[in-house]
Amino acid sequence: MTAAGSASASPWLPTSPCAPDPCARHKGPAAGPVRAAARLAVGVAAVLVGVLLAPLAAPLPPAGRRALARRWCRLVLRAFGVRLKVTGVPAPAEGPLLIVANHISWLDIPLVAAVLPGRMLAKKEIRAWPVLGPLAARGGTLFIDRDRLRALPATVRSMARALAGGGRVIVFPEGSTWCGRGGGAFRPAAFQAALDASVPVQPVRLEYRPTGPAAFVGDDPLAASLWRIAVARGITAEIRILDPISNVQYPDRRSLARAAQRAVASDSAKRPSLSVHQRVSSSPASASSARTPA
Repeated sequence: MTAAGSASASPWLPTSPCAPDPCARHKGPAAGPVRAAARLAVGVAAVLVGVLLAPLAAPLPPAGRRALARRWCRLVLRAFGVRLKVTGVPAPAEGPLLIVANHISWLDIPLVAAVLPGRMLAKKEIRAWPVLGPLAARGGTLFIDRDRLRALPATVRSMARALAGGGRVIVFPEGSTWCGRGGGAFRPAAFQAALDASVPVQPVRLEYRPTGPAAFVGDDPLAASLWRIAVARGITAEIRILDPISNVQYPDRRSLARAAQRAVASDSAKRPSLSVHQRVSSSPASASSARTPA
C-alpha cells in the first residue's frame, strides 16, 4: 500500500524529493531470509496484540493508558529488531502537549509513542490500512482529509479540544516523509491548536541509524518497507527530546511553527551531514514523496 495516489491530485500538499531508490537503500549487514521472515512475523504479531488488547485499555485512567501505550510501542520496536535510544532533556511525565517531530517512517509513530504517547494526527487513508488502520482508530487517532482544505479548521478545533482536556497530540508538521538526511518546512496549521488551548509545544528530533532501511518515502509500498526493516540488522531509532516551547512566546501559528522547526533543524545541524538533501518548503509533486501518516 502506498500514499502517492491519494495525494498527487492536490498540488497544495507538502512534498519531498525523497524516493525509495536511493534514499531507502540498505547497504549494511543483512539478516538471512529465514531470520528476516521470523522477525517480520513477530513484528506483525506484536502489532496485532495491540489491536486485540486496545479495547481492554479503554476503561483505564489516562495515565494508565499512556503507560500501557509506552510499553506496547517499545514491544513493537523490539519485535522488529529496532533498538530505542532516548536522549536530550527529560520527557515531561504529565500535562497537555502538542508534540511535533520530523517525519521519516511509519516507525515514527511507535517511536514517539514509546516515549511521549498521545493522540496522533494522521491522514484519513491510514484508517483503511490493514492492521495499522484499526489500531490507529482504536487509539484515538485524529484523522484529517488532506484533500479538503475546508476540513482543516474542524480538525484544528478537534486538536484544540483534546489539548484543552489535558491530552497530548502528536503531529508530523512537515506533512510528508523525508529520508532523514534532510527535511521540509513545518506547516503552521496544527500549531494553532496549541495557541487556542494555551499549551506548550514539545519538539522532538527523530533519527535512524543506519538511515536507509527505516525510510518510508515516495511510492514505497508498505510491504516493501516492512521487509526492508526485517532484513536490516542493528537499526537504532533515536528520539531526542528538545526544550519545550512556550505558546506565549510567539503571537501566531507561523512564528510558533518556525520556532519548532528551528529547534529540530538546529539539533540536526549539530550532527555530521549524511547527504546532499537540503531543508526546503516544497518540491515539484512529480518528483517527490507525497507520503505521510500525519
